[in-house]
Amino acid sequence: MLTMIEEFFQNVGALDAIKVTLLLAFSSTSIATILGVLFGLLLEKYHFPFKNLVIRINRTLMGVPPVVIGLVVYLLLMRRGPLGSFSLLFTIRGMIIAQVFIITPIISGTVYAYAAKFAPQVRNFAKTVGATPLQTELLVLKEMRSEIYFAIVSGFGRSISEVGAVMLVGGNIKGRTRTMTTAISLLKSQGIYSEGIMLGIILLIMAFIVQTIAEHFKKEDIYDENF
Repeated sequence: MLTMIEEFFQNVGALDAIKVTLLLAFSSTSIATILGVLFGLLLEKYHFPFKNLVIRINRTLMGVPPVVIGLVVYLLLMRRGPLGSFSLLFTIRGMIIAQVFIITPIISGTVYAYAAKFAPQVRNFAKTVGATPLQTELLVLKEMRSEIYFAIVSGFGRSISEVGAVMLVGGNIKGRTRTMTTAISLLKSQGIYSEGIMLGIILLIMAFIVQTIAEHFKKEDIYDENF
């Protein structure tokens, strides 16, 4: 049994794929969280010409096929592209860029939708108690932490399950840019279904563990505030 497991990890390159998947998911989600939360709150707070157009574009990007984003990023990073001199194509950094483009609209759109409902009330309350602008925005973030948590989890879920964009930008290179999802796709194309299913189960377990840990810290935060 142990020999079969060892052969599975060696043949598929599962350990490297797990490392790349986690690095890619956490890095891209972290960057997208900063950009998405900031953009979502600013979009709700300020009024400017063509704001409705910006909102519609963001909502469109929330559902755009990842492979389309992957193609655009590929064209930007290819040797003859505008960013070709940075040699980011077929690297983890290039894959992170692609996923940031995919995840950021999801987080910003979700944050904006919730902020449009709750932020004006919070700001009115903060104004009545004489809070400074910084204190007001911190209060908005505090009151929306559950919604922001949901947005982050949604972005992480999209990141860890994405195939098309990372396949195009990363090249699915074994030991370097191969993720668990691209490995599953490769195994399926080769007709090796059993190993693909095993890798899929491992991916589900990883996602469940990350979700459980995040939920634990969320509950601890609520508990600390109440007591």
